[in-house]
Amino acid sequence: MGEKGEQLGIMAQVQALDTARKRSLDLVEVAPTAVPPVCRLMDYGKYRYEQAKKDRESRKGQKMSLLREVRLRPKIGIHDYDAKVRTAKKLLDGGDKVKISILFRGREITHPEIGWRLLQKMAEELKEIAAIDRQPAMDNRRMILMLSPLPQQKVKIKEELKKEVPNA
Repeated sequence: MGEKGEQLGIMAQVQALDTARKRSLDLVEVAPTAVPPVCRLMDYGKYRYEQAKKDRESRKGQKMSLLREVRLRPKIGIHDYDAKVRTAKKLLDGGDKVKISILFRGREITHPEIGWRLLQKMAEELKEIAAIDRQPAMDNRRMILMLSPLPQQKVKIKEELKKEVPNA
């Protein structure tokens, strides 16, 4: 662009700023990379307020999923295990991710396969409502399994299929 083009650009900029002042609006650069840069006359404070309002509204529909933990021991009793499964189901139904951990004490660490079988059994019982995020893995003296809730649509479809089977 020559010297004359630059002067026209400056004149247009001054004219745009003058128009914005007369209308008591702001001159906002919308596309700075375009040639010539694109600007808009708007009330910038009102624009920011509307954007913040939209952001708040969009976050209102979202649910924060927490990471909850259910702790087991390798020598857990049958009824205690069932209670832990019910607790994990309740947490998953609430939309939270669940971390199931088995703590090994003393010589229990020499038999990690007991903990692995226990976690596999729990994952099998919860497969209707949960997906495995991370397979069972050792972390120092703990074995950890991560589960996350299935989307509600998949759960509803599985429930409908269960209802149809007895009728057939």
